[in-house]
Amino acid sequence: MSEWTEIKIAVPAPDAERAGDIANMAVPYGIYIEDYSNLEQEALEIAHIDLIDEELLAKDRSKAFVHIYISPEENPAEAVAFLEERYTAEKIDFEIEEKICKNSDWENNWKKYFKPIPVGEKLLIRPVWEDEFDAQGRAVLNLEPGLAFGSGTHDTTRLCLQSLEKYAGKGKKVLDIGCGSGILSIASMLLGSENATGVDIDALAVKTAKENAKGNGFDEPDIEYLKGNLTDKISGKFDLILANIVADIIIKLCGEIKNYMNPGAVFITSGIIEPREDEVLAAFARNGLKVVNRYESGGWLCFEVTA
Repeated sequence: MSEWTEIKIAVPAPDAERAGDIANMAVPYGIYIEDYSNLEQEALEIAHIDLIDEELLAKDRSKAFVHIYISPEENPAEAVAFLEERYTAEKIDFEIEEKICKNSDWENNWKKYFKPIPVGEKLLIRPVWEDEFDAQGRAVLNLEPGLAFGSGTHDTTRLCLQSLEKYAGKGKKVLDIGCGSGILSIASMLLGSENATGVDIDALAVKTAKENAKGNGFDEPDIEYLKGNLTDKISGKFDLILANIVADIIIKLCGEIKNYMNPGAVFITSGIIEPREDEVLAAFARNGLKVVNRYESGGWLCFEVTA
């Protein structure tokens, strides 16, 4: 029987809640947070005791530890890449410790579980190592996620793919913010869009996205990937903007996203856990953005938004 992988992330204690939200996106199960910064107060309030074990008292109060557990059929390397990228973007100091498997083991083990999967009505995600599949008339997206986020198996990615197939098409210019493996922008091109631009803060993600684009027959200038933080390297306007990130970054994006939207453009955004919904909706409203549709899967939300 295959073993699960534990990923332990050390972060400054004041950032524990934000770090936990981001970790929850990487894997929405098997997560817990060690935070001893308010140990005495919580012992009194929760357990009604003031006698605390010496070993607990000796714990580092300045740090919190987020633990997540990855099942054998997932790709732990993808989760680590996602965490590194998102914590860097959020300016959260972190150290990641991995137990049980090494990266090379992960890459070998998880692939046997990742099979061609239909998404929505028009797409089939095909791992490049799988040669036997029936496309059933769907556009086939050949994917080697490598160490970048976005294999099509996560709820947020599937929600975005299902949404974008309504809007991608002839003449459309697409922007993919936090592109990861490139799955969303490549899908938009397979569905007939004119061109796509992807941006990611992680150089490895940009490299992976470029390779995936070429594996699907797309190259510059039709599809372009840039290393940058959100929109700092982006110019021009687009008909379809995609952002599968986290709530805090989506809230920041709301203040500037209209600068990149053509008349009638749609902003599709996901990576939002249900407890953050009200904050995100408030950010849309503050910035004159209107929600057209809302989708939910596994506690994750996806919105289609217009200006």
